[in-house]
Amino acid sequence: MSSCSRCGAQFGCAMADGTDGPCWCTELPPVVAVPAQDGAAACWCPACLKAHIAASKEAPVTPVRD
Repeated sequence: MSSCSRCGAQFGCAMADGTDGPCWCTELPPVVAVPAQDGAAACWCPACLKAHIAASKEAPVTPVRD
């Protein structure tokens, strides 16, 4: 089992747990990477990742200016 680096909830991650098949997160739309902790990639639980995706869809896009 993995622990969510955002809320601490326990959840299954196929990549971290070494199970066959793709992880549940591959079924979700792609978003900006989850911030790393202590130099290592961190996973979020389904609830936190889904909330992050929903929030990123609602956030206004600010154009980059040179």
